[in-house]
Amino acid sequence: MPFVPVDFEVPLTFVGPGFHLEPLGPIHNERDHEAWMSSIDHIRATPGMEGWDWPQPMTLAANMADMEMHADEFDRRSSFTYSVLDEDAVIGCVYIYPGGSPGESAIVRSWVRASRAEMDEVVWREVSGWLSESWPLPGFSYSPRG
Repeated sequence: MPFVPVDFEVPLTFVGPGFHLEPLGPIHNERDHEAWMSSIDHIRATPGMEGWDWPQPMTLAANMADMEMHADEFDRRSSFTYSVLDEDAVIGCVYIYPGGSPGESAIVRSWVRASRAEMDEVVWREVSGWLSESWPLPGFSYSPRG
């Protein structure tokens, strides 16, 4: 069974207060790399990101391979990773993965860079509403904020 129905038009953008989303890909490599490399401890402490083996320091070239992997997954509709942007700067990411348990159609995680920590709850609240209203996900888990 596909992660999302084949007739679902996966959104290529979402606009929230003070940020917007677009599919993560190679175009974001340098800005994405700088955002998370400057915020490793902050990201690891973000609800839902604890216990992940990422972020780990990596080269810009290794990050590019990661960008290409996420873009391919998006194109194949197997998972959806969005870059969180503030005007033109990358301030974080949102990950939408297939769920792992009954009643959980998706697992959602997000992070924002340490210098924009105040946006974490904003992104969580707005993305939660967007997923509930605009995506065909009968149930998803997304670690609460605040």
